[in-house]
Amino acid sequence: MSHDVIVIGGSYAGMAAALQIARARRKLMVIDAGVRRNRFASHSHGFLSQDGVDPTEIAANARLQLAAYPNLRWLEGQVARAEGERDRFKVTMEDGEEHHARRLILALGVSDILPEVAGLLDRWGKTVFHCPYCHGYELGGGPIAVLAVGPLSMHQASLLPDWGPTTFLLNDAFTLDEAQRTRLDARGVTLETTAVSRISGKANVELADGRVLTFAGIFTAPRMQPSSPLAAQLGCAHEDGPLGPFLRTGPMKETTVSGIFACGDVARQAGSVSWAVGDGALAGAAVHQSLIEQ
Repeated sequence: MSHDVIVIGGSYAGMAAALQIARARRKLMVIDAGVRRNRFASHSHGFLSQDGVDPTEIAANARLQLAAYPNLRWLEGQVARAEGERDRFKVTMEDGEEHHARRLILALGVSDILPEVAGLLDRWGKTVFHCPYCHGYELGGGPIAVLAVGPLSMHQASLLPDWGPTTFLLNDAFTLDEAQRTRLDARGVTLETTAVSRISGKANVELADGRVLTFAGIFTAPRMQPSSPLAAQLGCAHEDGPLGPFLRTGPMKETTVSGIFACGDVARQAGSVSWAVGDGALAGAAVHQSLIEQ
């Protein structure tokens, strides 16, 4: 079946892109595997007009609004392979079904690779977070831990004192230099050099020497990786960011392969629902204009 555009990935960025194209009355398909990055969180924050809403509800409402456009087809499933060139792309599903499109939008999302600390994954999105702007306020000014993964964690440790008294758990991830120590001291950050054994309770940090530190929440910086190999199959180049690889795009969200656009977390160094929606809206409008400007 042929379409003007196929959007691969039906989370916030993919739906925002699809909305622009649907409203331009173009024929499009959204293919979604149904796995949102923020599925572990019960509330989404920082997204204007939706602050504090369950992210599942935000996604469901968006999906319902898209269903009003008869020129949009929604397909649930996993893409096994994508190939082709501008105006002649082919997408093959796991069951062998094929779909064709003049343009592709990759809103593939990313997977988070957390530090290997016992108990951390079980609390991810509940009392363990990565973004203070998304989750810091709800901790009520209580004590906060930052679990280091490397020098990048300095950024989190410097930010978080605005949300509560902060302890930086180095956990043998890297060694602070004098300038970094001075910076953290100026921010009132407490340093903890003893290794972390596990996370227990709500957000308790059990240390190797037997001490247990109690926090309102824990922040860390997981490494990100694309949730699908499709971009690599298609030959799209990527950049190596501090949190992991992300797709290289131009100012209008086109990748290094003509006719393929990318948006959302897979095409950014960092992400949030707000950024994903904005990114998707830009990609959708850009794709529509590319169909006109032959």
